[in-house]
Amino acid sequence: MPTTDAAHAATPPAPSRRWDPLVRITHWGVAAAIVANGLATEEGSAFHIWIGYAAGALLLLRLLWGFIGPKEARFSAFPPSPKAALGHMRDIAAGRRTSHRSHNPLGALMVYALWGTLAVVVLSGIAMSGPPSVSTLPSEPASMVAESSPEADEDEHEEAGEGGDGGEGGEMIEEVHEAAANLLFLLAALHLAGVVFETRRSGPEVVRAMVGGPRRAARSE
Repeated sequence: MPTTDAAHAATPPAPSRRWDPLVRITHWGVAAAIVANGLATEEGSAFHIWIGYAAGALLLLRLLWGFIGPKEARFSAFPPSPKAALGHMRDIAAGRRTSHRSHNPLGALMVYALWGTLAVVVLSGIAMSGPPSVSTLPSEPASMVAESSPEADEDEHEEAGEGGDGGEGGEMIEEVHEAAANLLFLLAALHLAGVVFETRRSGPEVVRAMVGGPRRAARSE
């Protein structure tokens, strides 16, 4: 009996987690933007551009929240540490389970990789399309777009080539944008796989924390 009590005392209950509303809004908002621009919108269309602006705004909001938000949402709660991530991988291989009030070390690296890649996608997209303006609003009827003449389109391409948006520089920015977008999709898929793995390994607490489910009561036995 004393041995059992000692074992429970040596293994503290896992802390319950639930991300604050702003973290959940920015997380799911960015996820929806990635899915929409990757699967539903046409590259270069007004909708594609404005969804990219929205993703960038959500990213900026989340980064600001990393300085002024609650303790679990701040950067100091999940600093990027390859050494700690390797240690977490060794814990997984050994079957050891460790509790974290914020992201685990491996998840933290993925978060920063996703944010950095998304920043490259947004900035390169802005470099290609320019800052947001009324002229890029998705209000032009499709019939008007179809009526544009090939000569007008050719003139527009020539003007773009003569300006700062075309030429070799424009092609390079476009290649960076496409490569970063593909990397973002890959990282998002790996992130999803990691969530599934961690859920199977440690239970649904990770998912509950992000969807705003009820906190798990701490074990008292």
